[in-house]
Amino acid sequence: MNARLRLAQQPEADALLERDPLALMIGMLLDQQVPMEWAFSGPYTIARRLGRDDLDAQEIAAHDPEAFAALLSEKPAVHRYPGSMAGRVQQLCRYLAERYEGDPTALWRDDPSGQELLRRLNELPGFGKQKAQIFLALLGKRMGVRPEGWREAAGAYGEEGAYRSVADITGPESLDKVRAHKQELKRQAKQAKGGT
Repeated sequence: MNARLRLAQQPEADALLERDPLALMIGMLLDQQVPMEWAFSGPYTIARRLGRDDLDAQEIAAHDPEAFAALLSEKPAVHRYPGSMAGRVQQLCRYLAERYEGDPTALWRDDPSGQELLRRLNELPGFGKQKAQIFLALLGKRMGVRPEGWREAAGAYGEEGAYRSVADITGPESLDKVRAHKQELKRQAKQAKGGT
């Protein structure tokens, strides 16, 4: 995995996302109801608080749930809802430990089709269709994981030159474009509901 990720907008946190597929997957899981930078810096914060350089799905899965929730709740909290997100992170790690021996790369190591990889990602706890498609686009566009048909499976998120999601962020300028796209979608949704 060689890429230049700028999702956390912090060099150490982005470096972890680049080298550790579990960190990237946990960042994607945390990316809801908080700013993207906060979500994707979460794995680095978790690793530091665990005293680790990288994250281990089996270790996180086996961690005492109350202690893990407390770890995510320490100031500054890893997420707006640290307790419930701690449970989701552990659920994801348990799933990876049970199905893939704790190795997220096992989801794509056997070179599945784009549709099959999307199906596998969609089965992950906390990953619905949209999150799975965005993560597939992130793997393809930024991490070099490009099984046959990945762009089609990722839907609009797989399009070249799009600025729709974290998969399209390479720095501050593209981050601004993605944010502008999301604001426009919110404006359109509000207008469709009869708002101003």
